This record gives sequence, C-alpha cells and structure tokens, in this order.
Amino acid sequence: MFPEFEVVPAVDVQDGQVVQLVGGERGTGKAYGDPVEAAEGWVEQGARTLHLVDLDGAFEGERANAAAIQSVVDAVDVETQLGGGIRTVDDAVGLLDAGIDRVILGTAAVEDPDIVAEISEDHPGSVLVSLDAKDGEVVVSGWTEGTGLDPAEAAARYEELGAGGILFTDVDVEGQLEGVRTEPVRRVVEAVDIPVVASGGVATLDDVRALKDAGAAAVVVGSALYEGAFTLDEAIDAV
Repeated sequence: MFPEFEVVPAVDVQDGQVVQLVGGERGTGKAYGDPVEAAEGWVEQGARTLHLVDLDGAFEGERANAAAIQSVVDAVDVETQLGGGIRTVDDAVGLLDAGIDRVILGTAAVEDPDIVAEISEDHPGSVLVSLDAKDGEVVVSGWTEGTGLDPAEAAARYEELGAGGILFTDVDVEGQLEGVRTEPVRRVVEAVDIPVVASGGVATLDDVRALKDAGAAAVVVGSALYEGAFTLDEAIDAV
C-alpha cells in the first residue's frame, strides 16, 4: 500500500453526486457533478488511487450510493478505497470481491475492533481504519459522536489487529481550505509502522509537501482540487 507518496483525489458521493462538505457537517456541501466523470478526470491527470466515500452511508449507517460507487469502480483502472456505511464483515468482503481494493472502516472498527482482524485474516492489507479526529478525539457516525479515543493510541491498537493502514482525518480543518496541521498527523505516524494516509485542510501545494514531510504515506485531497487551488498534475510534481 503506497510504496511511494501519493496524492489521492477524493470522490465523495451524496445523493448520487460528487459533494465536498465543510467540517464534515451536513448541509454544508457543494456539488461537483457526476462521480464517474470526476473519477475519470482525476485518472487522466495521473491519479493512481481514488478515495471514494458514500457520504449518505457515513451518516445513515448503511450504504446509499452503491450504484454510483460501483459505476466509478467499473469505469477506472486504478486502485480504489471506499468508506461510508460499511458496518459488517460481509459488507466489506462483498465490496472487496466486487473490485474495491481497500475498505475504510470507521464507526464499525470503533464499535467492534475485532472486525478488522476478521477481514484482514482472509484479505490481508485490505482494511484502512479511519480515525477522524475532532478536538483531539476520535469521532464516528459521520463525525457526530465522540469516542474518548486518542488517535495515536487507537492507531497502534488497530495495527496490532491487522489493519493495512490508517486514514487520519483532521476534522477541525476538513473542507475549509485554510491549511493543514502537521502535528496531529505526525503523532499518528510515529505511533505505527503501517502507512498513514492524511486528510483534511489541504489548501496549497505547501500543505501537500508538509504532510509528506510529516511522514504521511499519502494525502487525500478534495476541495482544493475541485475548487482549482491547484491541479493534480501540480500536486504530483510538487512531491
């Protein structure tokens, strides 16, 4: 997983459309059109991995954009990682068998950590555990519920359970295009030996470089790309 640092475009889907939220809050979204068109565009610009999220699934606890997501997977020939509404082993295995390369588990992993081990036993390296932090605490259920978990401590626990990587999202800066905070990322990176994918707050090419320097194996970028703060080509060239 991520042998070299990657810039990973986000394709977050709500009501069948690409949407970027501010701070993960419902009602703050801006739509950017058809998911397949967006995905194909990022691949043409050099994306080697796509980050797919079923936003409705993240909030409601069950996948709501399965058809749109599957259309993206069928349309592109790059690695894909998917999160949002994946709650059971069967959900995860079904997605992996359908062509998703990695499943992203957030709420499910917090509520039942052993799910990570169960999936990883037959599909090693396929689980990316999502640790979304708000005010220094891991939050779940579409970033609406606190857990009391420290992100770095939780990351180490999931590594022991077989997680292939950690997706760390700094919710406090997510979607705001105001820059990243490297210290929270660095804490998680230093806690584990598996890849850490950083997300949240990227606004400039310097932010991309900063996250790489903090030790992240990859960075997920959404709003900055969709709003034209820089191109994917420029981001790839920058690192």
